[in-house]
Amino acid sequence: MHRSSRMRAGWMKGSFLTLAGIFALLYVRSMKREINTHSERIQINHQNDSIRGQGILRKMENMEADIGKLLTLMDKIEKKEKVAEKDTEVKKEEKKVVRKLYPNSYLFTKWGNDLSEEEQMEAEKLFQSYGYNVFLSDRLPLNRVIPDTRPKRCAEKKYPKDLPSISVILIYLNEALSIIKRAIRSIIDRTPAQLLTEIILVDDHSSNENLMEKLDQYIYSIHKERPGLVKRVRHSEQLGLTQARLSGWKVAVGDVIAILDAHIEVHVQWAEPLLARIQEDRTLVLSPVFDKVSYDDLTLSPYTTYAQAFDWALWCMYENFGPEWSALKDDSQPGKSPSIMGIVVADRKFFGEIGSLDGGMKIYGGENVELGIRVWLCGGSIEIIPCSKVAHIERAVKPYLPDLGPMVKRNALRVAEVWMDEYKHNVNLVWNIPVKDHGIDIGDVTERKKLREKLNCKPFKWYLDNVYPMLDPLLGVIAYGVMKNELKPDCCIDQGPVPGHTPILYPCNYYSPQLCYYRADGQLYIGVIKSHKYNSNRCLADPDTGLEPGLYECKTALNKQYNMLWDFKQGGQIQNKATKRCVEVAKGEDGFHRLVVQQCTGQVWKIQHLVKET
Repeated sequence: MHRSSRMRAGWMKGSFLTLAGIFALLYVRSMKREINTHSERIQINHQNDSIRGQGILRKMENMEADIGKLLTLMDKIEKKEKVAEKDTEVKKEEKKVVRKLYPNSYLFTKWGNDLSEEEQMEAEKLFQSYGYNVFLSDRLPLNRVIPDTRPKRCAEKKYPKDLPSISVILIYLNEALSIIKRAIRSIIDRTPAQLLTEIILVDDHSSNENLMEKLDQYIYSIHKERPGLVKRVRHSEQLGLTQARLSGWKVAVGDVIAILDAHIEVHVQWAEPLLARIQEDRTLVLSPVFDKVSYDDLTLSPYTTYAQAFDWALWCMYENFGPEWSALKDDSQPGKSPSIMGIVVADRKFFGEIGSLDGGMKIYGGENVELGIRVWLCGGSIEIIPCSKVAHIERAVKPYLPDLGPMVKRNALRVAEVWMDEYKHNVNLVWNIPVKDHGIDIGDVTERKKLREKLNCKPFKWYLDNVYPMLDPLLGVIAYGVMKNELKPDCCIDQGPVPGHTPILYPCNYYSPQLCYYRADGQLYIGVIKSHKYNSNRCLADPDTGLEPGLYECKTALNKQYNMLWDFKQGGQIQNKATKRCVEVAKGEDGFHRLVVQQCTGQVWKIQHLVKET
């Protein structure tokens, strides 16, 4: 209601009550005058009637006094209400003009418009520490309701009563207390008690004081309900995700382990489809389907069900399931997956038999891909279970390292050395590091190679052919990295503006737009190489007219018969096989050097890395 309307309604209500009081007062006074007039007419001998009249008058005088007091009180109340209403309106007006202290913060893009300046400062400080909205999390119920996002057929499924038991392992580093408590609460509330053996909290050496005594107090309150349900493991130093997962597995006693991040909430009936599938086949390693919980307003958005995969750098990614899953026409059915991401569900003993996790992996990255490859090569398989849903907060930043790239690169090289056979150099290629003498310590892999031999695992080519055929083997790349001309050694070939089809000469920065890849068949890619067959690289071409070279998707260049094949040897020229023109550096009238294609003058080019001598 508009402010003036509310004030008018309040005034009308108060006025009505005041008028009613005044009418009552006038009525009493009128009755008194009538009784006085009547009493004067009463004869002396009618003494009793006179006495009765006087009694009535006294009562009416008392009534008159009471009504007067009531009117005075009503007047005071009305004044107070008007003052309170004015104060409320003033406060609302003040709240409307609160300054936005962090207009560029990701936290306040769609949340927090009603916060005071003090609340904004508290919320932003917590957000910078945790990477998600702890201010809001602390104010939400621990047992909040989340929507059921499972495929419709999942609710109709029935599961055996004699399912295996499960140990749930939550790993964390400096997680918010309310987030951990909500994860625990959701697991207890949405997992049948007879199936849930334990919840194991693995703390990778957090510095957050709230995760000490206050977490202990919460666990104590749970143990009143379920004695001994929650166990705690704490590292004396930060060891990383892999070691945290291993620590949880080592103390678990359930038939099945589920290793999760601590910033999750499980959905209704999340455990039963996982346990039923492992009961059918103990060599399966499973993952539920993630739902996204936004880091700012903590609302939930369902993800489409995908396979969990990776590129040659070993960064994780989602992909469509194979055609055999689509042919089922039932989105509640499990789907085969090349790899696994952040949640691992497996038979506890089988997990140990295949080598659990590689303890030589450090901090973050690659350990889940290593597990996926190893499971497939060594007798198991990976599946995604659509009827099992877990809501997962996607942090704005991760707490492990300021820059995760160097650690992922190191771990990827370790995986490649143990499992990828003749394809292992593809990891070097996409990370743009030399094949030999890269100087990165990947640790001792002797025991992991012995494990591979012991388990009689298949070659990696089998994995490419049968499990992940969409991963491009990148055959034929013989040189890669930035490419420089001796006439202008501070500049590199660059893919140029995108969208666009004109490569340029640009000061060397060694970023992905400047990476080149020369293949034995003569194709020369510019821009970071793609890891999958369904993507297309961009090939250098000579348009045969003009001085500007062209850059097109290789499939397009091939279909249109562009001149896209080149002769190149390290320390030599880049000459087109068809036109015989060369890619060279020329100085324009403006004094700037630029990339051209022209009659060869013998200019010398060098590329950063060689797979073999050209």
